[in-house]
Amino acid sequence: MSIRFASAVAVLAGITACTAAVPPSQAPRHAGASDKLSRQPAAELVDADRASLAKVQWPTDGQAAVVVGHARPVASADQEPVPIASVAKVMTAYLTLEAYPLRDADDGFTATVSPDEVQMESEEAALGQSVVAVQAGERLTEREMLEALLIPSGNNIARILATRVAGSESLFIARMNDAAHELGMNHTTYTDPSGWDPATTSTAADQLQLFRHAMRFAVFRQIVKMPYAALPVAGTVRNTNPILADGFFGKTGSESAAGACLAFFTHAVLKGHRQTAVGVVLGQWEPNSSSVVLAAAGRAAEDLVGSLTAQRPTYRPLIQMPIRADNRPAP
Repeated sequence: MSIRFASAVAVLAGITACTAAVPPSQAPRHAGASDKLSRQPAAELVDADRASLAKVQWPTDGQAAVVVGHARPVASADQEPVPIASVAKVMTAYLTLEAYPLRDADDGFTATVSPDEVQMESEEAALGQSVVAVQAGERLTEREMLEALLIPSGNNIARILATRVAGSESLFIARMNDAAHELGMNHTTYTDPSGWDPATTSTAADQLQLFRHAMRFAVFRQIVKMPYAALPVAGTVRNTNPILADGFFGKTGSESAAGACLAFFTHAVLKGHRQTAVGVVLGQWEPNSSSVVLAAAGRAAEDLVGSLTAQRPTYRPLIQMPIRADNRPAP
């Protein structure tokens, strides 16, 4: 049954960064230990909100959720749990930063890549997964791993972070689901830290709830704005976001079961005032194509924000690269 709602979460008065840094030598905090924002589940859509939704250009396919400035978050009608592909990495980044916050130029803890993790990368690449090259003995800082997680969307990096943060992947996945429950994400299930598993499912509304919390961390906002990053072994890695140049920043996801997905924030002018728009689009497909194309999610995001701000989107040339699986270019 579809869930029609407007989220009852407290509206963010401003996006603030976490200011306390925890050295890796200290025990990490559990997710949500210092978070004071509301974690109430979504509420039913009230009559007062219905009129304002008439002008929203919801995607024809899939689902979406959005909030602009101090307005109430709203979502499209079809809020069924669906695979979310690499958008799941937002939770992985969120839990990492909850456990080990970064401030200013801090690099955080350091992890040494093991031979088993090199083998894991090789096996995942053979399956067509999105991976970031590593080698045994390579030392990666927390910041570098977050860049490798959020910019080129390394599935193997998600697993490395999970093990370092929680002690094992299984413990980290349990922590992901605990955090989802605490955040009121009642239609979300995590089964892996990268989103490769189509059994990792959620709704646009739930992911909007999470993404707004992740945005509390300045380093998260900084990293998703980066067009590329330089890593010790992998070298230069580039952002998978097709509308980064248009000022839409966030996390992409794409996989055959999930379609193209994007959790994003951008700045728009509403009633003469500059506002921050935050949104999520899931399950987007390129018209007349069986390929998963990230540009489809980009267009849906731009149309969504444009309809709310009464501004016609101006599309830059988009890279429409067919995606074979989870952000990996098709041959």
